[in-house]
Amino acid sequence: MIFIIIIMFALMYFTMYRPQKKQQQQRQEMLNQIKVGDPVVTIGGLHGVIDSMNDTDKTVVLDCDGIYLTFSRSAIRTVSRNTAAASANSDSAKAETKEADTQADSEAKPTTAPADAAEPVKEEKAPTTDAPKADNAEAKPED
Repeated sequence: MIFIIIIMFALMYFTMYRPQKKQQQQRQEMLNQIKVGDPVVTIGGLHGVIDSMNDTDKTVVLDCDGIYLTFSRSAIRTVSRNTAAASANSDSAKAETKEADTQADSEAKPTTAPADAAEPVKEEKAPTTDAPKADNAEAKPED
């Protein structure tokens, strides 16, 4: 009976506590290896680049497109190591998006106004077939 309880505790340790502890160690190692210039994502989903770090307070200042925000180191969820590749990809993606938007705008807007723009457009209405047709040309009044 005691042997079964010991096996249950061992199984619980290897399935619950050990993986969690390993994950915490990996996260702590990631936070200790961050440096100025690394692109990061916070736990709130904010993307930015580390501008400065304060080791005594364990805080980092993030540059988010010219806005500087101070966060605790524990607020960093992920760190991207491809600094040059990430910034080059984001710059090229922004340029492609801007170019596509410009092309879409130029295709959507007419370059010249129509000559008869001052006159309202008259639409011809097709006859409706909702009303029943009378076979008799003369309608007889009912008494």
